[in-house]
Amino acid sequence: MNLFDLSGKVAVITGSTKGIGKAIAEQMAQHGASVVISSRKKEVCDEVAAQINEMTKDGAGSAVAIPANISRKEELQNLVDKTREHYGKIDILVCNAAANPYYGPMLGITDDQFDKVMDNNIKSNHWLCSMVIPEMQERKDGSITIISSIAGLVGHTTLGAYGISKAADFALTRNIAAEFGPDNVRANAIAPGLIKTDFARALWDNPEYLKAATANCPLRRIGTPEEIAGGVVFLASAAGNFVTGQTLTMDGGRTISNE
Repeated sequence: MNLFDLSGKVAVITGSTKGIGKAIAEQMAQHGASVVISSRKKEVCDEVAAQINEMTKDGAGSAVAIPANISRKEELQNLVDKTREHYGKIDILVCNAAANPYYGPMLGITDDQFDKVMDNNIKSNHWLCSMVIPEMQERKDGSITIISSIAGLVGHTTLGAYGISKAADFALTRNIAAEFGPDNVRANAIAPGLIKTDFARALWDNPEYLKAATANCPLRRIGTPEEIAGGVVFLASAAGNFVTGQTLTMDGGRTISNE
């Protein structure tokens, strides 16, 4: 038995046209899953799905593009409905898409910016999980992974609202695991550290911040999207069948170091 084989599984990954989300989709497809590429722009989703289908044409998984804006409940429902129409089911949900329109001190954030962070990073995940859980309950099988952040584990002077939203994702994960575990629905979170993505460019593209961040990291570097994708494959596969309600911190050891 290959514990990491995802053949026959259908995975929906939000925010999967670039960065961590794209890497997750690619790795899941390479491990045999049928993946749904989703972000706001249809043409970009189509492009990434075509790339994955070309990459897996020799017998691994497949990909289809279904765009959705996570801030709109009706578009998330369409994402779920269209996935079921195309693949017949949803075995794996990865809530990766998030927003952070503000970088700065707590007292500088506007109400609109705060609301956008909470709506995109918490409410949308609650919506989407609520849409897919019933079929997972009925099937007595399902895996949900929410991509959170170490910003939810520590205080932060410039990412306060973002950190609050990511801490809430930990609680959402635990609640799903506790409530739906008896139906064999598993839910976990991943808390990446600083990863080299466009989303985090404001951090790693700042030489002073990058130097400080890596100096306090035992591995002395930042991570890559593919490294986070490996954790998601683990949690979604048979290898992670006895793991639920947990937060897997993938930060090169930064949050455990006393430096």
